[in-house]
Amino acid sequence: METEKQCFWTDFEIGAWRMSIETEALLQEAKESIEAAQNYRAELQQRLHGLSQARKQVRGSSSQTREALKRHFQELQVMVTRLLSERLAGLLQEVDAIEQDSVRPLDDCQKLIEQGVSTADELLKEGEAAIRCGVAGEEDTLGRFTKKALQIQLDSLPEVPALVDVPCLSAQLDDSLLQTVRERVGRHGSVASHPPVQIEELVERPGSMLVRWCKVDDDFAVQDYRLQFRRSPSSQYEDAYIGKDNEYLVLHLDPHTDHLFRVCARGEGRTEWSPWSVPQTGYTTLPPHEWCPGTDGYILSSRRNIAMRSDSAPSHAGILYSKTATYFSGQTLTFKFTAAGLGDRRDSVGVCVDNERGTESLQRDKAVCISTNGAVFVNGKEMTNQLPAISTGSTVTFDMEVVNLFPVSNSFSDGASFKLRVTIGSGNREVVFDWLLDQSVDCLFFGCSFAHPNWKVLVF
Repeated sequence: METEKQCFWTDFEIGAWRMSIETEALLQEAKESIEAAQNYRAELQQRLHGLSQARKQVRGSSSQTREALKRHFQELQVMVTRLLSERLAGLLQEVDAIEQDSVRPLDDCQKLIEQGVSTADELLKEGEAAIRCGVAGEEDTLGRFTKKALQIQLDSLPEVPALVDVPCLSAQLDDSLLQTVRERVGRHGSVASHPPVQIEELVERPGSMLVRWCKVDDDFAVQDYRLQFRRSPSSQYEDAYIGKDNEYLVLHLDPHTDHLFRVCARGEGRTEWSPWSVPQTGYTTLPPHEWCPGTDGYILSSRRNIAMRSDSAPSHAGILYSKTATYFSGQTLTFKFTAAGLGDRRDSVGVCVDNERGTESLQRDKAVCISTNGAVFVNGKEMTNQLPAISTGSTVTFDMEVVNLFPVSNSFSDGASFKLRVTIGSGNREVVFDWLLDQSVDCLFFGCSFAHPNWKVLVF
């Protein structure tokens, strides 16, 4: 009986057990509430930080706009004052020149008349003296005076110009200039609370950044976009692109380094650019694509992203691979041909699992490529689909995405257990197919092979 009694709990024990369970539930609920409160506080603090950044942007942009307006209008004032002063000085010089040219003949005429008056005065004095002498019986003096008076030609008078023939200077001032200036000044300049274009997305690429932007002002008719970037806060912005596209790949960026990007637009029929967008900070963690140095038959640029087939090797120099396996699925790998030489059926560009030496072409196992005549090869086998032939200016792109990560029994006849969906684009056409491999790969090499010199290809 004692054993049987031990199998039953007393009411006190049951109550204690229930209280223990309730306590644990309350404790768990309290912990969850504390965690929720912590998360809530963190979210609120994040929003406070966002508000602080927004207020900083408003205050900062307002201050910069004020300074820009003051500086611009002060420069205009100085310039307009200088232009008006220069124009006034020019007009006054013109008045002085006309005055001098007009007064000079009048001065000459005045001198001639004054000389005649002086001569007449002397003749009058001599005549009066001669008359007195004649009365006194001195006829010789009277005769000399008469003879002298005949020589002076008292009937010849200099011509004085009429007032209508003499310049009468005046200033012609167009009072409408002030009205025109008032109207132009009234329309000069504007203040925008939001730029008409904004950066929409920054996508990191190997050693580069794909910048996408969009127009946010539907009433703004865009003629051209202008993209600039700055490598560090202490450096100056530099132009990266001017054109009509809404995206651009900025090359030659140092990995793990912040870069600032901004974009503006120019309206149709306008010469001035719109306000800049809000600068966006971006950086790439991906190292740039580089060709492997030291490969016979190929010359590389200083950044090793451009390879040129030289004539320093035999007709078949083999494959030029990338320095390391830097291509990952989900990225776009681009080959841009800046020069082309003689074609060969084994010429190719593409990607591969390894950098196997001793082969002459990428048209081999564990590789997908496109030949310069547009043929597509998968694991050394030519596909029926064909792309346009490659020439100077051609661009070839490779895009890949993982379709299957795990082995699937009886899925592939060749025993492959890894599938990549490959898209190769050239010109305005593309080919899409599944690339089957017997092992999973995280990253791939890229390569090229040319039989003849003068082929030149940029990779990014």
